[in-house]
Amino acid sequence: MKSEKPTPQDYENWTNDPDNWVWGLFYFNPKDDRIFPPKKIKWMGWTTNFANPHSVFAIIAILIILIQLSRIR
Repeated sequence: MKSEKPTPQDYENWTNDPDNWVWGLFYFNPKDDRIFPPKKIKWMGWTTNFANPHSVFAIIAILIILIQLSRIR
């Protein structure tokens, strides 16, 4: 049985649910498949869904690239 895709309202509810935020700073929701969901305060940008392994790899890759770029000078 295939599970239904979350609706935009599901995503909104998950983002606003305080139980999905560790210490109010880190978004952790295994049901949410987004790598970079929006922050609770939308105009502040996006955050990382630390429950999604792809997002953790994306952050590590970004950090490695930034470190390598800083060494070019």
